[in-house]
Amino acid sequence: MEKATHTLDQKLNALRRILRSLDAVLVAYSGGVDSAFLAWAAHEQLGDSMLAVLADSPSLARSQKRDAIAFAQEHGIPVKVLNTAELGNPEYIRNDGARCFHCKDELFTVMEQYRSQTSYRAIAYGTNVDDQADYRPGQLAAAQHSVAAPLLEAGLTKSDIRSLARAAGLRIWNKPASPCLSSRIEYGRPVTPEALSAVEQGEEALRAMGFEQFRVRHHGDIVRIEIAREELPRAMTPEIAAEFTVIFKALGFKYVTLDLEGFRSGSMNDILPIQSLQSRRPA
Repeated sequence: MEKATHTLDQKLNALRRILRSLDAVLVAYSGGVDSAFLAWAAHEQLGDSMLAVLADSPSLARSQKRDAIAFAQEHGIPVKVLNTAELGNPEYIRNDGARCFHCKDELFTVMEQYRSQTSYRAIAYGTNVDDQADYRPGQLAAAQHSVAAPLLEAGLTKSDIRSLARAAGLRIWNKPASPCLSSRIEYGRPVTPEALSAVEQGEEALRAMGFEQFRVRHHGDIVRIEIAREELPRAMTPEIAAEFTVIFKALGFKYVTLDLEGFRSGSMNDILPIQSLQSRRPA
């Protein structure tokens, strides 16, 4: 146990050194655990020489935007909201395996444009060691824009980040992962404001019902609701099933389904064979 703690301390010290070396940095900020911890750590090391940049578009849930701004305000972290226009890009709307590349490409392009008008010298984002094992085309966009990855460079895993955030007293330490709303729409189905709105309203309704970890997956006429396994027994009662039906049919879905495998992050990627994922990577 002592050795593990020492290793985590070493990683934290490495992160601090990396952040200080960036001197003046824009941090891509979504309010999730990784980006929130990175923004907090950057502010601890750099003060007002850092700025958290929150990208706003229809793919960002309003509740996520509010919470991200609230967290920054709680810790005195300077934050700037910039509008991104990924929904104006046909390649993004097409929603193939490269969607996340086009999203991050738009984000980093907007951040670069803002940086060029200011005294900030670098851009950083919150990818970590565990992200390297998943299909993350956004990382390619980050590499093409020479975006720094301090958490990854310091060797921090998702578990490390949660542990450090908890030790620092940050309320987001156990916040469930919440990728953008577009990730809920099946590949090949166009990303539209209407589809994003249906997903967002559906997830807000599930939250209001008291569920904690879930996803609303959009498959056209069919909605596939993923609920964490420990919460599934409640979701499978006739009364809750009836509520689901009323809620999601009112949002335009013809068929309302509950996924018996339960919640799992990135489940939309399961339907894409590796050859398909590779073929859809941008050149």
